[in-house]
Amino acid sequence: MHLTCNRQISLSSIRFFSAPFQYFVSREAFDDASSLSILEWLETSAPWRLVETEFYEQFEFNFSDVRLPHLLSFLQEQSFLDDLRAKVERLFDITLCNRIDLNAHKLLSGQRIRIHNDFIPGQETHRLLIQLNREWSDENGGLLIFFNSPDPADMYSVFRPIHNSMIGFAISHKSHHAVSTIHNGERYTLVYSFYEKQ
Repeated sequence: MHLTCNRQISLSSIRFFSAPFQYFVSREAFDDASSLSILEWLETSAPWRLVETEFYEQFEFNFSDVRLPHLLSFLQEQSFLDDLRAKVERLFDITLCNRIDLNAHKLLSGQRIRIHNDFIPGQETHRLLIQLNREWSDENGGLLIFFNSPDPADMYSVFRPIHNSMIGFAISHKSHHAVSTIHNGERYTLVYSFYEKQ
């Protein structure tokens, strides 16, 4: 059976919030066929490498380093990226540079991402996360958590990594977030990084 992938991210059912920092949530990023095709490729063929830092241990890679199968090549096409950048600009009422980075993250049992804010002056200003997984449950862990402050007890919101859901947020000294420990399963995320024009 030949599958045709959607050439745009839909950003359907958007809800936008201003606290504790600007962010939005969306129920659906890709059409079902596309999301499952991407997930299958991540599970079977992606060039994962283990990365360890002060606050996380995970598998990851940058899409600029890979040649995608034809079915997924739209993820690197300029028209797709231009459309995505325009949508992020409208949502956050900003002007972005042409640069967009795309990375993939994989978390396995026992791995987590400790609280951090990703803020580096002059670097990435906005981020888009697309969750990809198979029938995730709360018992699996891997919850995305937003905080009011650097205090791990000062939680604001908790988000389940529902398959094909999306969260975008502005990066600043206030954008404290973390991912709770994975207990079961494999948690995949596409991470789009954007850079605001100064």
